[in-house]
Amino acid sequence: MFKVGDYVTRKKYNHDILFKITDINNNKITLKGVELRLYADADINDLVKRTISKKKEINNNCIRNIDKSNNFLIPGIVLHIDSDKDYLKQCLEYYKNNKIKCFGFLSYEENYKNIVIKLLKKYNPNIIVITGHDAYYKKYNKYKNSSYFIETVHRIRKEYYKNNLIIVSGACQSDFEGLIKAGATYASSPKHINIHALDPAIIASYIALTENNSVIDLMDILGKTKYGSDGIGGIKTNGVMLCGYPRKDEN
Repeated sequence: MFKVGDYVTRKKYNHDILFKITDINNNKITLKGVELRLYADADINDLVKRTISKKKEINNNCIRNIDKSNNFLIPGIVLHIDSDKDYLKQCLEYYKNNKIKCFGFLSYEENYKNIVIKLLKKYNPNIIVITGHDAYYKKYNKYKNSSYFIETVHRIRKEYYKNNLIIVSGACQSDFEGLIKAGATYASSPKHINIHALDPAIIASYIALTENNSVIDLMDILGKTKYGSDGIGGIKTNGVMLCGYPRKDEN
């Protein structure tokens, strides 16, 4: 009835989240959120198969309305490190649609701290996104991968001053306070909720397309994400896009 790669929802949770089947072991099915950065499992009898068309992005392609006038604009460069190839692909497509230069890399969360400085020195981005998978175990007040994100942010801040590099870090249910204290500019998740796969890319894109002499409107940028300030929070900072004159005639 079911096979790996099928799209399903769960009866028990009133079909609230769309999943893709990643593994089948007898009657136990392993699931991965199609849009939410979430892993789960379910009994085979709890699942309903779904068919989906090409997924619509959470926002349209234009994250920022920019008036070029007679100026030329150079958006910020993004380095995006992720642990999930499907979510990384979605984010890279999102950057491309917004005409933002991005370098994307796939790794395990526990390895981020070992590769991050080398990548930063090689690509010299304005913004780094450090995301993947995480979880908060309320009963034990522990996180699955937040310590890896925090260690990576600490490693970055030893070499990069806070105002010189924007850090967007965390995943579903991550330790927001710990990440901000470590030096992240934006982090998830203030209310320990799941975040959309594109949320880190939305934050990075908004900053990349905001002029470097303009202060980011926190309410506006967080409002572009799926769950707003429940899912992601941050501190006031400037954008990173360069603006110059004159603009080359595009005709």
